[in-house]
Amino acid sequence: MTIDQVKRRKVNEVSKASKKGSKIFSPFRVIGNVSNDTPFAVGTLGSTFYIVTSVGRSFQIYDANTLHLLFVSQTQTSSKINALTAHFHYVYAAYENKIGIYKRGKLEHTLEVDQDEEIKKIIVFGEYLVATSSQNVFVFKKANGLKVATEFYTKIPISSINGEIIDLIHPPTYLNKIVVITTSNIIVLNIHSAKVLYTSEIFPDQLTTIESAPVLDFIAIGNVKGQVILFNVKKGKILHTIETGEAKVNSISFRTDGSPHLVAALNTGDLFFYDLDRNSRIHVLRNAHNESYGGVVKAQFLNGQPIVVTNGADNYLKEFVFDPSLSSSNSAIVSPPRHLRSRGGHSAAPSSVIYADPQSHYILSASRDRSFWSFSLRKDAQSQELSQRLHKNSDGKRIAGSVIREKFPEITNMAIENSREGEWENVLTCHKDENFARTWDSKNKRVGKHILNTIDGGIAKSVAISQCGNFGLVGSSNGGIGVYNLQSGIIRKKYQLHQKAVTGMAIDGMNRKMISVGLDGIVGFYDLSKSKYLGKLKLTSPITQLVYHRSSDLAALALDDLSIVIIDTVTQKIIRVFYGHNNRITSMDFSPDGRWIISAALDSTIRTWDLPTGGCIDGIIVPNVATSIKFSPLGDSLATTHVSQLGVCLWTNRSQFKPISTRHIDEDEFTNVYLPNSAGEGGSSVLDGALDDEKDDDEEHFTNHYETLDQIDENLITLSLGPRSKFDTLLNLDIIKNRNKPKEAPKKPENAPFFLQLTGEKVGDEASIREGQKSSILNKPEETNGEDGGLNPLKPGINTNFESEFTRLLREDSLIGDYDKFLKFLTNSSPAITDLEIKSLNTQPPLTEVSNFIQALTQGYKTNSNIELIEAWMNMLFKNHGDVLINIKDENVEQSLNEWYESHQNKTENFDDLVKYCSGVIGLLTSV
Repeated sequence: MTIDQVKRRKVNEVSKASKKGSKIFSPFRVIGNVSNDTPFAVGTLGSTFYIVTSVGRSFQIYDANTLHLLFVSQTQTSSKINALTAHFHYVYAAYENKIGIYKRGKLEHTLEVDQDEEIKKIIVFGEYLVATSSQNVFVFKKANGLKVATEFYTKIPISSINGEIIDLIHPPTYLNKIVVITTSNIIVLNIHSAKVLYTSEIFPDQLTTIESAPVLDFIAIGNVKGQVILFNVKKGKILHTIETGEAKVNSISFRTDGSPHLVAALNTGDLFFYDLDRNSRIHVLRNAHNESYGGVVKAQFLNGQPIVVTNGADNYLKEFVFDPSLSSSNSAIVSPPRHLRSRGGHSAAPSSVIYADPQSHYILSASRDRSFWSFSLRKDAQSQELSQRLHKNSDGKRIAGSVIREKFPEITNMAIENSREGEWENVLTCHKDENFARTWDSKNKRVGKHILNTIDGGIAKSVAISQCGNFGLVGSSNGGIGVYNLQSGIIRKKYQLHQKAVTGMAIDGMNRKMISVGLDGIVGFYDLSKSKYLGKLKLTSPITQLVYHRSSDLAALALDDLSIVIIDTVTQKIIRVFYGHNNRITSMDFSPDGRWIISAALDSTIRTWDLPTGGCIDGIIVPNVATSIKFSPLGDSLATTHVSQLGVCLWTNRSQFKPISTRHIDEDEFTNVYLPNSAGEGGSSVLDGALDDEKDDDEEHFTNHYETLDQIDENLITLSLGPRSKFDTLLNLDIIKNRNKPKEAPKKPENAPFFLQLTGEKVGDEASIREGQKSSILNKPEETNGEDGGLNPLKPGINTNFESEFTRLLREDSLIGDYDKFLKFLTNSSPAITDLEIKSLNTQPPLTEVSNFIQALTQGYKTNSNIELIEAWMNMLFKNHGDVLINIKDENVEQSLNEWYESHQNKTENFDDLVKYCSGVIGLLTSV
């Protein structure tokens, strides 16, 4: 194969790989995404409500009664969704200059406006769909008997003097009319005639939102100064102004179940409730959503229900309910709204993730927003945030201090063990800039009661838990390691080996040995039961991470020189070193069987390293850097967290359905892969790996369709592919026959059973009795060979050739001078047949068969294949016919033996030196 052909083949392999993506991991879905800064939409189907939230380029539909996830849009939009609205079975999503119309999450229609416009708001009523950009109003109308408005009707421009369009509504009973607010005006439009009917005076403060009141002709408007203005559209007058504070009003909604209440959503995260009859504030619900993420984006009362739904950019969707008043009088006190139900996730990108149980049901995730979540992979409603409320003191009183306090600092490292779950705390976490570790209960989903301090007062940098669940380890930034009893929280052992921060620790499955690593480049080995040091390794670079695999006692270390070092903790030796990452390694993990190591780095790659072969077998390039990766205990999925991604990404492991090639790949074969998304578009389900019929070149050549070569190269000495026992049997056939000979003659039993004493008709042989004569063939006098009716004489024309297959092939191949067929027959023959045929060679002069046999073995010896079998066959020839070959002089035999000797001498001249050289090289490599 020429160099150009090799290059062309490599380019084709790379292009095929880029189309197929990773051969091991396929994007599946994202968990933990609930809502972003796009206002939600509420739809009705009969008496039930559903809520639609945006999660970027896709949306999710929840049941308002339970907040269970119903549907996720099947396809992603080309950019972020700017606005949502719902109308019966249909969901309308606006993005760029397009509007997608979905039914049950499936896209049915796409509407487009001018290319340079970006749609900000949409509403649907009657037969119209109205969308607004910053300066234009676009109207679509139903046509052709469709249930949705898909035909463009008109475009209504809004003068830039009035400012940018902010929001719009359709007031009840206003036929073909909408009310649009800009940053400074209220405008009433007739969309049927495309005319501006009314423009209000300029408001002094910028307007932010608009909502229709339950009373005809009235609307409510919010502004950036925290005012809610009740405006009469028919008279063009302001009726009342409500002061909510100095916060921006993001949304307004009216209660419609009989109570004259109004809610204003503020950018401080508060909900402001107002009684319109009393003209007084009812309640202010503080911190409904996080202020640092824009506060409450939208708040809306469900129609006819005392329930208000809110969402925010902090990735939360919440419902609050008003309990019925105990009195029906106008002066009755209205109880504050209470939290009814919610769905949420991390408000900032998660930084650490770990599977919480052996069944791969829950994932524990920690984020930079200082929250600690437990996400369910089976049911979205089972996900919840772990409580950070402290336990009571020993005297039964709670710890003093403010009830409203900040959350614990960001979690930097965590460990979990389930063997003692439910008995005591089984999760350990260390937090940023804290000199102690905290315990958590994964069953009760709350913080534990123990504080595990570092032994030297340093910052807690790493934690670990023994497999039995009794001991917890806390590593310090000053190099100290403390071993605690998790049940009592009492310290049991102290170790001080490292001079710098301890970055990783692990205990084996028998609680006998412990390993620790630190930024000083030292790998320490300890006897945990005897509390003594076993030794240490000094590496050339600081060690930033440690991952331990208990089944194989292997430890993977991430070094600052961008390498991954694999250590056998039993022999305390380095067995593998992997190089390839171009930037700092952020996370890594073993596969459950210990065969692979998956690593992620700041170079935006996720690589899979194969330990037996010692190379990278798969690599992908992701758009966002992976900060944490973890393989599921069942091996069916991989969980990753990424920069700027609020959810936890799940990847399907294809190797659970089909074998994966271990061919090493170069970095130019890495492929760009999109991250999993909520819609599941571009990903694959768990079963796709089993049902995928397409196979790449690696799978065809290295797994399913790989055929073992009979000979790698003609210059290499090749042994046979048969079992080793066949060669041993050929060499020791005489010994085997002697060993299998009977030691004594068979004896007739003294008392034979009754059924062995009977013959003929008594045992059922009725045929011989019924016939009463010999075979008619034997009774023919002309066909008998003697008086006793022995063997039949041979008839003329009958084939009398009793030549065996061995003799025939040897004779036919000798005529053409090629013994290939004969050698294949001999290779496939059993040792017994081979021994019989060699013993049956014709040794009467001239020794033609013996000469041909030696020539056949010489030809096979020159091909360098089946060497040990050919040696055995020649040994059998000399053993059985050596005396004949010495006593009878034959020129053909002598010539054949000379050719055999020359070919044999050339191959075995330096054979011993080569074997010793190879053995020395292998010994050197295995001892490093």
